[in-house]
Amino acid sequence: MSRPSYKTKRTPILIVFEEKSPFKDTYAGEIGRVALQAHWITPVDKPSDTVTIFMHPTGGGSYLPMLNALAKVGVHTVWCDSRYRGTDSALIMEKVAIDLGACVREMKERYGYKKVVLGGWSGGGSLSLFYQSEAESPSVTQTPAGEPPNLTEQGFIAADGIMLIAAHVARHRTFTQWLDPSVIDEEHPENRDPELDIYNPDNPNQPPYSPEFLVRFEAAQIARNRRITRFVKDKLAEYRAAGEVNREYAFVVHRTMADPRWLDASIDPNDRAPNWCFLGDPKIVNDSPVGLARYCSLRSWLSQWSYDDANADGIRCAQKITVPALVVGNTADDGITPAHTHALYDSVGNSDKEIHWIEGANHYYFGQPDKAKEAAELCYDWLARHGFVD
Repeated sequence: MSRPSYKTKRTPILIVFEEKSPFKDTYAGEIGRVALQAHWITPVDKPSDTVTIFMHPTGGGSYLPMLNALAKVGVHTVWCDSRYRGTDSALIMEKVAIDLGACVREMKERYGYKKVVLGGWSGGGSLSLFYQSEAESPSVTQTPAGEPPNLTEQGFIAADGIMLIAAHVARHRTFTQWLDPSVIDEEHPENRDPELDIYNPDNPNQPPYSPEFLVRFEAAQIARNRRITRFVKDKLAEYRAAGEVNREYAFVVHRTMADPRWLDASIDPNDRAPNWCFLGDPKIVNDSPVGLARYCSLRSWLSQWSYDDANADGIRCAQKITVPALVVGNTADDGITPAHTHALYDSVGNSDKEIHWIEGANHYYFGQPDKAKEAAELCYDWLARHGFVD
């Protein structure tokens, strides 16, 4: 049954809190203070004790179709940008979890909501799971670089439920699946292994790819990630040995969109178009500035991209949560393939979990208002059955 459609009200919110830091890792604002911009979207004349909160590590989702669609069906919704809105070059996932915690606290203590449901959209899925796992069972005492913050001291308020929508398993896992393993020299990225360059027309390995090639390709992706991690750790050790404990180093990671799934739709199949990804032509994105992790700092690499070191792992964190969970996949998703959706659902430790699919929907529901509405109504039904909305 279709839900009634409400008029909506959008209210900007500024969330400010103090945080000690020896250096700035974002351009705007003053040292020692964090300011988060949020959009509070509410249905007119539809009060609620529950609010859903969305955050992505790099923000920018306040006008995504799903946010308005949720409010239109009667769900009070907040999109909160992290301090790293629009850039991930110096992003520390542990600090993003603190940002999400500040928003949860703000909506409960200042705005009076009794219950909070986390909305994990895309990269916000593993973030929401990371936050919730640390709220329920805090364990992360430092970043992978061995520095503050200590999340066990944050007093995070646990959410009452979690919705994972078009979510991937983790930034570092997804990035490694997309990393181009043909690069064999980071300082000379045009020096490549032609048999691992899936965009090389002379590569003897062409779609549909053999299982043997895919095993080799994945192993080479992980190996490249680990080579960069060794470089990062050696650089940090060098600085610390010289007494420069806060020194940083910025570097470029070339060619980071080379997932064979984009070229071979028979791998982890869904209804996505071949030779396409959510950022456009993957061959172009592979070299373009918009690619993941294109520009990095040492500490940020370890926190969000290192295959072996990153803490915000959706698979591991999902195992620790005890609240009800809804997992929603889009069958024509050109960013997240079904394996991610199933892996998250399978990993949720709580037995009160559901998985649903929106047929024919793309990653963002761009140009698909009917799919956004369908997903919003699915979420409302789940929220209602769990007592979060009337």
